[in-house]
Amino acid sequence: MRATAGNAAESVSPPINKTFTTMPLSQPVATVDAVELEIMTGLARTPKQISPKYFYDQQGSELFDAITELDEYYVPRVEKEIFSAHRDAICEAIGEGVTLVEPGAGSCEKVKWLLPDLEPSAYVPMDISGEHLQASASALKAEFDELTVMPQVCDHTQGIDLELPVEDAPPVFFYPGSSIGNFEPDVAVDFLRDMRAQMNGDGGLLIGVDAKKDTDVLHAAYNDAEGVTAQFNLNVLDNLNNLLGGNLDSDKFEHHALYNDEQGRIEMHLRCTEAHAARLAGHTIRFADGELVHTENSYKYHPEEFVELAEQAGFEQSQLWQDNRGWFSVLYFEPA
Repeated sequence: MRATAGNAAESVSPPINKTFTTMPLSQPVATVDAVELEIMTGLARTPKQISPKYFYDQQGSELFDAITELDEYYVPRVEKEIFSAHRDAICEAIGEGVTLVEPGAGSCEKVKWLLPDLEPSAYVPMDISGEHLQASASALKAEFDELTVMPQVCDHTQGIDLELPVEDAPPVFFYPGSSIGNFEPDVAVDFLRDMRAQMNGDGGLLIGVDAKKDTDVLHAAYNDAEGVTAQFNLNVLDNLNNLLGGNLDSDKFEHHALYNDEQGRIEMHLRCTEAHAARLAGHTIRFADGELVHTENSYKYHPEEFVELAEQAGFEQSQLWQDNRGWFSVLYFEPA
């Protein structure tokens, strides 16, 4: 177990000469059969469900990037404020010479909040959307040309199999943006355990967690006036059509998001606006007028609630940083 960030920096090799490298992006994330089984199983449930990971084709990734620029969507703005105010302390907690691993890296923009002050030995962004990841990694290389960047196309929700690109550079997982809230709490613990399992007694986890707050603020964040979140939600149907061959019609659905106070989560749904049947992967799917298709949860946690989850996964809290209103938390954990 790492005692202090200073000790960690002394226990690893100094950063190597850094170059930009890339792994093949043509490797399949999952077989078509596995994707079809997961999607069709979800659509056979009551209520129907679609995993939020299918938001992120190229179009979906671009729409999510647009969401992060919206006035109503406070998460990136408040999170960035925390990193700006506490960057030195965050980098000190992590230490130098680590392998920084970012599951669901998307545009690779948030890692810039730490670079170049952090000086990792390597950066491993992971994402399910290979095309978007390749473009993001190339853009990062143009800005930080001495950084070793090793993008990995994978579905991190199905387990993490990490090969450290630099010997003696322990993994520190970087999971910003409150993405952990998309998991059911018990599944979140399993995912945290997956990350913990990649650490041989050394490493860490830097994670962003959205906090519980006024429901009006939450409602506005997921029902923006420009309708970008609605486009993002509806785009999942187009992605399913492209993946499996189908005629799901996004014009027959509307975006529906609400805060479930009892569960402490935002729920996103697609609401069917007229009864109809559609085809997907050779199967007929029937939708009733007003039927909801559940596409995403976003759990909100008080810091002490999330610390309890992390402790179940084998971590212990090292640091906590919040904004002045307590809207968002950035936490650093070490393996217990």
